Amino acid sequence: MLRAYLRSRALGAAVLALFTGVFALVFYLCGLPLNAVAYAGLICAALGTALLAVDFVRFCQRRRLLARLRTCPENAADALPEPRGEIESAYQELIRAVRTDQLAADARRREKAAAMSDYYTLWAHQIKTPIAAMRLVLQDMDGAEAGELRGELRRIEQYVEMALWYIRLDSEDTDYLIRRCDLDALLRRELRAASTQFIRGRIALTFEETHFSPLTDEKWLGFAVGQILSNALKYTPPGGRVRVGMPEEGVLEISDSGVGIPPEDLPRVTESGFTGENGRADEKATGLGLYLCRRILTRLGHGLEIASVRGEGTQVRIDLRSTRMDAE
Repeated sequence: MLRAYLRSRALGAAVLALFTGVFALVFYLCGLPLNAVAYAGLICAALGTALLAVDFVRFCQRRRLLARLRTCPENAADALPEPRGEIESAYQELIRAVRTDQLAADARRREKAAAMSDYYTLWAHQIKTPIAAMRLVLQDMDGAEAGELRGELRRIEQYVEMALWYIRLDSEDTDYLIRRCDLDALLRRELRAASTQFIRGRIALTFEETHFSPLTDEKWLGFAVGQILSNALKYTPPGGRVRVGMPEEGVLEISDSGVGIPPEDLPRVTESGFTGENGRADEKATGLGLYLCRRILTRLGHGLEIASVRGEGTQVRIDLRSTRMDAE
């Protein structure tokens, strides 16, 4: 603190030393007694030391106040110390003006984001009506074309659900219900939902019961599992296999015998919008599925690991042994 104070007063100290030298030189040239010069110097030194001590105390108080304000910058503009001079006052007025403009911009941004969220939420709920109508029509149809249409309709439903989950993820009203859930029941539900993809892709399934009840939010975990299964089926060629099980207590593993992920893409597959080489080849990838999975599992306190060998398949492991959220 003392070093900072001396640096801030360096110019004033240099000017004072210069003036002291000038006076000493004049007194010397005029032949004044040294005792008188020393007496005047001691008086000035005593007064200067007292003034510097008071100034140093005020300096320390201002520094401590500013240090506290840095911990809560949102309220700093209204709690700045009293300005010392016109320049400092002008700086504080500029800070307050910038803060006011920032608050207004944040309010406009939140209002715009809320309006967009409401619009897309309304759109997602409205589009479910024609999707349900199409599903009813397809129930009375048989044949290969009907199967293809059911598969494409399932993909539409997945994309609509993805949009809804993307909106909910950063919403202030997002609800989490943390409690013990039956993992096997959850997995069967997601596997049944993906049964059409298994059949259309002629992909074999190996499902090993886990007999595990993690502490989690069943709805959010189900979405993450569904996205991982969808990716496994999308990139597994006909005749391949998807395996779902728990080789290690508390660690759910979903593996496939698909095309695998290039090693240069693997570190980025959970980034928002990243599709990689496989996604560009598919031309329908959004780059949001694994990103949402990572965000959701992180919020639930679960770990996510992805390992892959190009041309051999991918293994996704979800660590369900702990959660950072409280049970309800």
